[in-house]
Amino acid sequence: MTTTNEVRAIGQTAALPVTSARSLVPTTIPEPTPGPHDLLVEVRAVSVNPVDVKLRGGSEPDGGVRVLGFDASGTVRAVGDAVTLFAPGDEVFYAGAIDRPGSNAERQLVDERIVGRKPSTMSHTEAAALPLTAITAWESLFDKLRIAPDATGTLLVVGGAGGVGSIAIQLVRTLLPGVRVMATASRPESEAWVRDLGAHDVVDHHGDLAAQVLDVAPDGIEWILTANSTGQLPVYERVLRPFGQIVAIDDPEQVDVVSLKSKALTWHWEFMFARSLHGAADLAEQHRILDEVADLVDTGRIRGTATTVLRPITAETLREAHRLVESGRVIGKVVVTDEPAA
Repeated sequence: MTTTNEVRAIGQTAALPVTSARSLVPTTIPEPTPGPHDLLVEVRAVSVNPVDVKLRGGSEPDGGVRVLGFDASGTVRAVGDAVTLFAPGDEVFYAGAIDRPGSNAERQLVDERIVGRKPSTMSHTEAAALPLTAITAWESLFDKLRIAPDATGTLLVVGGAGGVGSIAIQLVRTLLPGVRVMATASRPESEAWVRDLGAHDVVDHHGDLAAQVLDVAPDGIEWILTANSTGQLPVYERVLRPFGQIVAIDDPEQVDVVSLKSKALTWHWEFMFARSLHGAADLAEQHRILDEVADLVDTGRIRGTATTVLRPITAETLREAHRLVESGRVIGKVVVTDEPAA
């Protein structure tokens, strides 16, 4: 039982495989006190992303217990004295910051400038699936690739059935009507998923990807958004037209971009935590992105991506969510929630 100044949390005490019962354990932490721009959020639902899995299995906590978790949806309970965007009682969703305690806790502090209003047409469970992937997809398409609303061409989404791909396909179909979306998928169920989201074409990344892409687009393509770039540069170089662009969201051990020079191709990195980690002057851009995504959801132009829901938020359910994400076979997103089933 917690005291009045403690909250329950799920913590990581060591870098351990998810099969270990000690990989994620119940714990308590002091109830956080909001700083000037902070919201204190009562967390109702979270989702698990590859970054959670990577940190849990490969990164030792810096002393004591580390609370993981990024995506969350919940209700504001208190605010800092400089907060202007939200008030207690507001329902919000967000992806958090990589250098602060995470969302696997009853209550969490998060800077208001990286928080959006929860879509009114979604439950907390549905909303928790969206923030990290929506920000990543949005920044990839519009901040990195800088695809204009009137642009024409073809975008290849590598990992189309994953969390980011599932949002990116929808954003393109909704906001970039002149862009053709080609998505990769290797199983019948993932192919059905990306087609239902709006992909014009589907190719199998386990086959000869370059040949498949060029069969659909013989003159090449303009853009690639990739969640799996390891060893793929020769393929990307082959299928891209001169002056084409690549944005990568994964963590390859090494990338030698010299081969991209002959076509004057551009390589971008997308890391949605960069703004908060480095105190970017435009930090509130992520608030704007999430509010725009909420509007797109509430007007029926983007749908949710939660496909697996586990209840309630416990060490056991979070370990199972990590196991599913780590398998690499998840379509859409895995959510862990304290909301009762409808």
